[in-house]
Amino acid sequence: MAKMKIKKNDQVLVVSGKDRGVVGRVLKTLPEKQRAIVEGVNMIKRHTRPNPQRQVQGGVVEREAAIHASNLKLLEPESKQPTRVGRRQRADGTTERYAKKTGAAID
Repeated sequence: MAKMKIKKNDQVLVVSGKDRGVVGRVLKTLPEKQRAIVEGVNMIKRHTRPNPQRQVQGGVVEREAAIHASNLKLLEPESKQPTRVGRRQRADGTTERYAKKTGAAID
């Protein structure tokens, strides 16, 4: 299984689906499923039952659902332009992520 090119706290652009064009921050990544949870994207409604032990009131809760990583593009930190992400090795042998559009390091 390949590593994900998107990490937690990255700014991403949704490129397809019902939320196309929305920019959000990655809250969580699910690498085993190649999915990510993005703030304010792919909102779903969950009907929850009251649970007094956990101080859960119950009712309809709206929250983010996971979206596939192929539907997201990273926003380059400096220019805020959407770009694909590549991996390359530094001179000391460690890997870094870089923007394919400009070649600038992201990490």
